Amino acid sequence: MHSSGEKVVALTSLVLMSGALFADYPIAGTMPSQRPADAPQITAVNHPGAWYAAALHGVTRPYPYSLRFLESQGNWHTPFNRPGMPGRYDIRGWYQR
Repeated sequence: MHSSGEKVVALTSLVLMSGALFADYPIAGTMPSQRPADAPQITAVNHPGAWYAAALHGVTRPYPYSLRFLESQGNWHTPFNRPGMPGRYDIRGWYQR
């Protein structure tokens, strides 16, 4: 059985070694007004038909003009194409069986 001192030394060594592994990885947020030059960049956005079907789930045609924002929706998180709260709050029918 290992003593608690040995466990602390092992954990400390692991933390220090993992820091060296990620030393060159860009860290966002250290300069909020600048994006790191070598940070990953999205170069193309592809929303297949299934994405639009999910985003428009429960919305009847004709689609309101206010949903045109979907055409310029990038590859970032949006709550619009995921189920929200169930029960009486489920106005788009995500939880209906």
